[in-house]
Amino acid sequence: MNHENELLARVQRFVQDDVAPRYKDGKPLVVDSRLTAAAAATGLFGFQVPPAAGGAGASFAVKARIAEILAGADFGLAMSLINTQNVANHLARSAAAAVAQRHLPDLMAGRKSACTALTEPGAGSDFAAIKTTATQIDGNWRLDGAKAWIINAVHAEVLLVYAQTRPGSGAAGIAAFVVDANRAGFVRGAAMTGAMPAMGTGSFGLEAYVANTDEMLFAPGQAFKRAMTSINGARIYVAAMCCGMVAAALTIAANYGRQRSTFGQTLFDHQGWRWHLADAAVDLEAARLMVAAAANALDAGADVQGAAARAKVFATRMAHRHLGALLHAMGAEGLSDHHPLLRHLEGAQAAAFTDGATGMLLERIARELRGK
Repeated sequence: MNHENELLARVQRFVQDDVAPRYKDGKPLVVDSRLTAAAAATGLFGFQVPPAAGGAGASFAVKARIAEILAGADFGLAMSLINTQNVANHLARSAAAAVAQRHLPDLMAGRKSACTALTEPGAGSDFAAIKTTATQIDGNWRLDGAKAWIINAVHAEVLLVYAQTRPGSGAAGIAAFVVDANRAGFVRGAAMTGAMPAMGTGSFGLEAYVANTDEMLFAPGQAFKRAMTSINGARIYVAAMCCGMVAAALTIAANYGRQRSTFGQTLFDHQGWRWHLADAAVDLEAARLMVAAAANALDAGADVQGAAARAKVFATRMAHRHLGALLHAMGAEGLSDHHPLLRHLEGAQAAAFTDGATGMLLERIARELRGK
């Protein structure tokens, strides 16, 4: 446990020393080489990678805590860094040795970023409906199709791409391939402009892209299940990110309330004002407990579909409810560029549909109840 505590302490220092100072000018955070080098030195691109491959081999529970710390600064940054880490972890554990050796050192050192590409222009939550195809040719695989709304797609050089090997077969025909953005047939699309540029969300196309046989990471029959397992984990760490954003806003509002005076009293002396903060603290603790329970269950090898869905539904609702209330509790000060409340409101909106919209998760929970 000492090494995990040391890892968490390094992540805290990374946020304080390398991330927080970048908001002083009020400009959106941009992920550049200096920031990725600092993240790599912290161990953020390999914390789940097995020690034999140079990583920390951290538990999922620690991953959730890292996600909370990072999102307390910037949800987009948290999603970007963790998505590269996820691909590095998959390569370390499942890729052919030559494929892992080709990409893993650069990913863990922060020299390259990575993304996982499931979503398409016409297939989001309905993952089994993807249209990107993988056709076997001369012993290799030709990939054709388009992916959209992909985190890190703006700059990723290593991509984990899901494609259909047998059109019409649904989930059974889906496989996952390691794609190199520097190879012929990869066409990078436009960035998604707007909020959270640190997330690097964008699109790309594959036009007669050839993947070698050993670059199939997960075979048909395996890939869909692996993706679903990863998505359940993502729902847990997205819930943790919501906790991080609310915790940061709560700390800021509390500090402001101690020093801001109105009508001869501090804000904390006004009952109605301090109750907003107390209400947020109650829901934040409940959300953290749900995240911890789901993360510990995942580490224990239990089925976490229901627990992950419940944690994400509650945490995203909690973030939507309290981030706006905490901002308003600070009045116009809450809108200041040197506070993160506005970007956390944007993060909460993105969290609500990332890795499963709330409506879909409620259906998952209802099915579990019906089975009882």
